[in-house]
Amino acid sequence: MSAFCAELHCRSTWFREPNRQHRSGFSIRKQLLQSHRCATESCAAKRRKLCAVADSSSKLNVLVVGGGGREHALAWKLASSERCSTLFCSPGNAGIATEEGVEVKPDLNISDHQQVQDWCHQNKIGLVAVGPEQPLVDGLADALEKAGIRVFGPSARAAQLEGSKRFMKDLCKKYDIPTARYEVFSDPEKAKAYIREQGGPMVVKADGLAAGKGVIVAASTEAACSAVDDMLVSKAFGSAGSNIVVEEFLDGEEASFFALLDGHTCLALASAQDHKAVGEGDTGPNTGGMGAYSPAPAVTPLIQEQVMQEIVQRTADALVAEGCPYRGVLFAGLMIKDGKAKLLEHNVRFGDPECQNLMLRLESDLLEVLLAACDGTLAQVQLRWSPHAALTVVMAAKGYPGSYKKGSIIRGLDRVSTAKVFHAGTARDTAGNIVAAGGRVLGISATGKTVLEAQQKAYEAVDAIDWPEGFVRRDIGWRAMDRTS
Repeated sequence: MSAFCAELHCRSTWFREPNRQHRSGFSIRKQLLQSHRCATESCAAKRRKLCAVADSSSKLNVLVVGGGGREHALAWKLASSERCSTLFCSPGNAGIATEEGVEVKPDLNISDHQQVQDWCHQNKIGLVAVGPEQPLVDGLADALEKAGIRVFGPSARAAQLEGSKRFMKDLCKKYDIPTARYEVFSDPEKAKAYIREQGGPMVVKADGLAAGKGVIVAASTEAACSAVDDMLVSKAFGSAGSNIVVEEFLDGEEASFFALLDGHTCLALASAQDHKAVGEGDTGPNTGGMGAYSPAPAVTPLIQEQVMQEIVQRTADALVAEGCPYRGVLFAGLMIKDGKAKLLEHNVRFGDPECQNLMLRLESDLLEVLLAACDGTLAQVQLRWSPHAALTVVMAAKGYPGSYKKGSIIRGLDRVSTAKVFHAGTARDTAGNIVAAGGRVLGISATGKTVLEAQQKAYEAVDAIDWPEGFVRRDIGWRAMDRTS
């Protein structure tokens, strides 16, 4: 058994004391530590020693799984590492294919785990970084670990944090993680009776993955009952909506919080804030995200400390106790009010478009950081961040988040000089033109000394692009600027 595989059976289950500037790890419950400490410390130490001898200076081939803006940002950052030999991305997109040192593999079937295992062995892949949630929920990380391939991303069981809203909410209830009150239903009449009893605005969620569309914020009892019928009677989300979560509506200011976990250490990343609504002023239907910026002024040092202690650390402890330690990035969606944060949802991957801003601001070697997360050595990592702000404006196809057309030509990308363009939904036509191939198509990402300066640079780049079939919001970053005005 390889050192990497051996560690799967003997992960350390303790958390280091926090460094409040960048590292936030905490001691877990003594009973867990006492039952596992001797065996796990010994095994983990041996594995880390072997990994250090084998991998500390060698170059690695890397595979990034996914083809959106998040994966473009990850591929761009990973490829810049001195330790990265060749970076592959599957399926990739037209923009990712233009990055130096990157090869896209659109024909690799990520859902065929045996094919992915064989391909990784054939191409001597030293790290697989999984971008989207679906492959993780489907068990890709488990399959790769079983084959002795180092992978950044949680197991299928741990990925149920995002794959099942019921799992996440039940975990919060069991381990006292602050979140909204809720109940779970499969019977539509019982669900509607509960909604009428509670009254007021409610949130109705499909239990499973629903391509980001399974959450309905209902302003009235009638709207909430209608959402119940859509999910449980009309089966609008198929099997993902066979169970639903009905929870209280939380008001306040939303923020995105990210942390890396290696099974025994939690490491906080920079804060971010996105704009989910399609319309300016945060109006209209929700999307996958129309823009984002980092850092988020709403996430103060005190809130970060509270989130690390009460949400991230408790979640990590809970998963250790449940027998599925978490290794990967944990994305906590927060609602902040009166100086306290509650958990809206957990995601098991980087946010998109938040990831683009984090990659622009991160000054540390991302490949080294992800390897530390895989190898159980995050406690040795001290992250370095640019003090500057980063802001991303999403260019989407007209009609999004509803129906939209694909295939329109995007011109003027070569005229962009004030921002980095991350491709989310692009392809090349037979003539070699960059064309739209999705709803969210481009992420125009810029940095500046302030959010305002980053915003100005991003919109200057947007205006240089010739794509009449696309649209943007013109107010990305307004919440941050309201705080400083």
